[in-house]
Amino acid sequence: MNKNIILDNGAKSYRGTLLILGGTRSGKSHYAETCIKTLSPPWVYLATARINDDEEMHQRILRHQADRGSEGWLTVEEPLEVWRVLERYTQTPVLLDCLTLWLTNVLLEEQNITAVTTLLLQSLSTRQAPTVLVGNEVGLGIVPENALARRFRDEAGRLHQSLARVVGQVIFMAAGLPLVLKNETNPINGDSRFSHGF
Repeated sequence: MNKNIILDNGAKSYRGTLLILGGTRSGKSHYAETCIKTLSPPWVYLATARINDDEEMHQRILRHQADRGSEGWLTVEEPLEVWRVLERYTQTPVLLDCLTLWLTNVLLEEQNITAVTTLLLQSLSTRQAPTVLVGNEVGLGIVPENALARRFRDEAGRLHQSLARVVGQVIFMAAGLPLVLKNETNPINGDSRFSHGF
């Protein structure tokens, strides 16, 4: 882990939020877990995946669970109303994995993306403990063939930009290596919500 980035157990609000982006198998989830485990447990793992009848997704989830272990973790499954979980566990560090699956669920349910993004941002702004958000960067490849896929790519980019503007730290993962895109560790108006960066 980058020596300049360490989550502060007393972190609050947007400045206490870390956004981790990257491609498939870039090491996002592992890095996110490593970061949040620098804090005292318990940690909430906010899972947004829907298994349904997808056996491959079920196996993927089981692998993630085995990799992180159960000690210290409280897993909460919420595919849509993630802001409610963030508000319920405001005093507990939360790892939300992942924004991409959450956005997929929102699109498939035909919810208002602007409205639910606002609810997400509002819940982050009131948190009293650090939050780590994981999302897939899907905008680096070719333009998708169909309209829904293009809309998803565009909405994901907008969501990531909205979050990156307000959170304290943003990491881009590639080949298991973190690239620090944003690290605002200096207090604003005397508010020391982060003592260091990651």
